[in-house]
Amino acid sequence: MHLKEYEEIKSECLNYLKKVGIQLSEKEKQNFEVADFGLGRIRKLGLQLVVYINTERYCAKELILLPRQTCPEHIHPPVNGSLGKEETFRCRKGTVYLYVEGPETKNPKAIIPDGYEAYLSVWNEVILQPGEQFTIPPNTPHWFQAGDNGAIVSEFSSTSTDENDIFIDPRINRIPVITD
Repeated sequence: MHLKEYEEIKSECLNYLKKVGIQLSEKEKQNFEVADFGLGRIRKLGLQLVVYINTERYCAKELILLPRQTCPEHIHPPVNGSLGKEETFRCRKGTVYLYVEGPETKNPKAIIPDGYEAYLSVWNEVILQPGEQFTIPPNTPHWFQAGDNGAIVSEFSSTSTDENDIFIDPRINRIPVITD
């Protein structure tokens, strides 16, 4: 991702957080992550986040999704003897379409980015509105998408080791690379 695009997305998301009353420290703003997963389609396939705390026992983050932005399907595998990350998504703003294992939802609400159907395998739809939450067990395939107006999700989880996430799409690079 080019630095100009990174700065544009970061600014847009920071303004969105501020608009809904979520204040970040200067350090949190500096550590704000814009992940395009190496796919070069940030407004369709990506995720923005800020980590408040991530210790050996627990983690808290804000996930910010642009309108109809999709976080690709992935799992949080066992790492160093752990079962893998267990996470609770609590919707703060907007609508989130979360997909997990279970009975396939007929007529899901997500709009799949062009050419991305092959990289999505779970279709049990959970719709989260502000104030609603859902817990994803460790090592469980999942993906999610914001509704038409974007979304903010507070994530509470066991220790996060995002660099170990396993994505269905083999082209994904989880660690963002920013270029001039």
